[in-house]
Amino acid sequence: MIPPGAGALFAALDATWPAAGVSVEHGFHLCDGAGGGKRVSAARATGPVTPDQVQVAAAAMRAQGAAPLFMIRPGDDPLDALLDARGYDAMDATVLMAAPVAQIAAAPAPVTLFPIWPPLQIMRDIWTANGIGAARQAVMDRAPPPKTALIARVSDRAAGTAFVACHGDIAMLHAVEVLPGLRRQGAARNMLTGAAWWAQVQGCAWLALAVTRANSGARALYRTMGMAEVCSYHYRVAHA
Repeated sequence: MIPPGAGALFAALDATWPAAGVSVEHGFHLCDGAGGGKRVSAARATGPVTPDQVQVAAAAMRAQGAAPLFMIRPGDDPLDALLDARGYDAMDATVLMAAPVAQIAAAPAPVTLFPIWPPLQIMRDIWTANGIGAARQAVMDRAPPPKTALIARVSDRAAGTAFVACHGDIAMLHAVEVLPGLRRQGAARNMLTGAAWWAQVQGCAWLALAVTRANSGARALYRTMGMAEVCSYHYRVAHA
């Protein structure tokens, strides 16, 4: 099967991890992330932009009390070069990976994994303990259905949690977190196969996710599960 292209993957990423608000101004989608992190706060070019448009978009972000932040997607090389020349720092190189759900999906073994929405408090506590606080959890709350959270259990304990939502025939997996003391015991693998199993029930053909290049351990796991890198993005941020 030919994996979905970059455009379809970014559309699914935006739909399943949505900003609180988006306006189209100065050649960019300007996003109100409501404190939910870079992915929902960064400006995205709608097409080729001029240096003046970049300057105006940056001023608009500063007027909202935020350092100018731009997401650099495939095809944004001229914007990337322009921001680099203006001293913007590159950060958080990230890849989008995808695989057919049929290749990964497996029904969870008894009491090892449960899809639950809304999330239980223990699931929210795991996210919070791993840096995914209330503002990022609010991103999941405002994502449209179909969606679910997953809770993985190891040795009769809640070990990890994740969020998955659908857009078209793509299910996007987000916020995969496992408690430090319970890692390397299969929880992450179970959430990946369980997310694909849930997505298959929803009628999705593909499971996709975003993972930073720096997270080599997670990328290695995803590759062993048959996921392939399709495209990438990074950010450019102005000095404070």
